[in-house]
Amino acid sequence: MSETADVNVNANVNGDDSRTALRALADAQPLPFWLDDPGNRPEPHAALIGDERCDLLVVGGGYSGLWTALLAKERDPGRDVVLVEGEEVGWAASGRNGGFCAASLTHGFGNGFARWPSEITALEQLGLRNLDAIEAAVERYAIDCDFERTGEIAIATKPHQVAELEEAAEQARVLGLDDGLTYLDRDAVRAEADSPTFLAGLWERTGVAMVNPARLAWGLKRACENAGVRIYEHTPATRIGARGAEVAAGTPYGRVRARHIALGTNAFPSLLRRVRPYVVPVYDYALMTEPLTDEQLAALGWRNRQGLSDTANHFHYFRLSADNRILWGGYDVLYHYGSRISRDYHQRPETFRKLALHFFRCFPQLAGIRFTHRWGGVIDTCSRFSAFFGTAMDGRVSYAAGYTGLGVGATRFGAEVMLDLLAGDRTERTALEMVRKKPLPFPPEPVRWAGIGLTQRALARSDARGGERNLWLRAMDRMGMGFDS
Repeated sequence: MSETADVNVNANVNGDDSRTALRALADAQPLPFWLDDPGNRPEPHAALIGDERCDLLVVGGGYSGLWTALLAKERDPGRDVVLVEGEEVGWAASGRNGGFCAASLTHGFGNGFARWPSEITALEQLGLRNLDAIEAAVERYAIDCDFERTGEIAIATKPHQVAELEEAAEQARVLGLDDGLTYLDRDAVRAEADSPTFLAGLWERTGVAMVNPARLAWGLKRACENAGVRIYEHTPATRIGARGAEVAAGTPYGRVRARHIALGTNAFPSLLRRVRPYVVPVYDYALMTEPLTDEQLAALGWRNRQGLSDTANHFHYFRLSADNRILWGGYDVLYHYGSRISRDYHQRPETFRKLALHFFRCFPQLAGIRFTHRWGGVIDTCSRFSAFFGTAMDGRVSYAAGYTGLGVGATRFGAEVMLDLLAGDRTERTALEMVRKKPLPFPPEPVRWAGIGLTQRALARSDARGGERNLWLRAMDRMGMGFDS
């Protein structure tokens, strides 16, 4: 999708910059840093062979499925729960993301306020309670995932973004949602993390935690096992259907019959065909540096270890790991015609080169540092950039999808919603318009491909022209498909 922006992005790249970027990438391993952890990576469970029966079948071994299985057992320890995963628990987006565990359920305050202004206060409060519950679960289950509630700073790197941050801070103040929110001018933001590109920042002090994402997934797996959840890995669910009073899922070597099914497949094609038009799989990429020396850390001044992200349409996200590496990701978000998903897309040299160039522009004081890992993978998105929910088969199947990169925290909330829906309960969560209504579906191909490409070109121009949204982007805004990130 973002190849069309390459000419503008690289127009001012000189030979020295390019050589610096390529040297930094020379030894980078083509695999996710977080999953390259043999000392902590658990052994996989055997595949399902034969038939099983249970009260609740959970499909998917990422955060969405793990939280659903664990919360189901917390609600009713006697409930018989089975979880099936097509590969290994945490192998996909849950194990290789940036590790930003955000309270936001709406992909940021701005997106939530634009879509659900009458609910934004409730949504923000529910999100903070959800993050508190994640922190409590990490402690209760002794999950060693480097949980640090550092907050996150949204960074302005262009003058028009400064005004946007000021406006967001004022909106939050008017609504009484500015507790823990601090606006930082140029000097203040550079005192938190020093880059010549930083012009201003908005620090959400309590609403974001940094985690090791793979270890969080593996810790949730262990908690599920200890609670009595039966887990089968290398067991993709290939189809679901109703069988009398039960629903059933077929697998390559067996079948699971259950009273209820919860689907947490996210970017991968839903077992419910009606859900597929609402989800587009896109590819995101990241780099990880070698550990910084004390001198390099001092040059950055990044003492409070916040997560950072700039506020462009094509944006970067970056953070420190527990051993003081910098994860640097984002910018390119790529869609492949026909919603194709393939491991062939996990490595993309042109994107890694671009990310490395941007890294050294942001932090020129780190010239000479090397990247040790480079990777990419698929995430799901929907037209409103935040999760949607629903049921099928007379309420016996529930689903949540569309987290758009903010699933580390929001999937726990989504798990609660799926369980509420299966129970038929009207709760504070299920009463929300966000939960009751769905986003607009994406059109079929080739219109989908053309529309996404046109939107990406318009977003690149917007970044280059002071945030101006052209006629196409304004039309998307009016339709409720406003592409803000």
